[in-house]
Formats: sequence, C-alpha cells, structure tokens
Amino acid sequence: MGNLIFAIAFLVEKALTIYLYIIIVSAILSWVNPDPYNPIVRFLRNVTEPVYQHIRRYMPFLIVGGIDLTPLVVIVIIQFLQIALVGNLVDLANSMRMSSNLMMRP
Repeated sequence: MGNLIFAIAFLVEKALTIYLYIIIVSAILSWVNPDPYNPIVRFLRNVTEPVYQHIRRYMPFLIVGGIDLTPLVVIVIIQFLQIALVGNLVDLANSMRMSSNLMMRP
C-alpha cells in the first residue's frame, strides 16, 4: 500500500510542476500580448483562466494598477501543495513501508 501512496504522491508532484510551468509561460505571454487565435495561447488561457477567475473572485485586490498578481498567488499555492500535500503523502508512504517491513520480520 505504501508504494501506491508513493506513486500517487509522485504523480501529484509532477502534475503540480507541469501546471507551475504552464502558469509561468502564461504569465510571460501576457506581457507580450500574443495572437489570441494561436492554439497554444488558447490552450494556456483555457487552462489558467478558470483558476485565475476563482482566485480573483475571493481576492479582487490582486489587480494593482493594471498589473495582475494572480499568477504569483497560484505559484505560491502550487509551492505550498508541493511541500505540504506531496510531502505528507511521501511521509505516509514511507511509514506504511516501514510498518509493513516490521510486520514481515519473524
């Protein structure tokens, strides 16, 4: 069971890392105002805007003087999840592995 939890932690960490890169690329592209009909730009906006809108609903003060700080909040949330959630899952997996090893010893 510990290996399953560890695999879930690994997949969650990779998904969060990929989404972190998507947020960074999306934020950089917002500075240059790319073609909105470009499929890559549309994909990035479709993936990031729902999260941005959800955060803006609860924190409307993140748009300061025309600068949107929402991507920074999302990056902080992703970093928190990588440390707290993934770290706890890995600890749980390791403790499950150790307890199963102790149970198998004569």
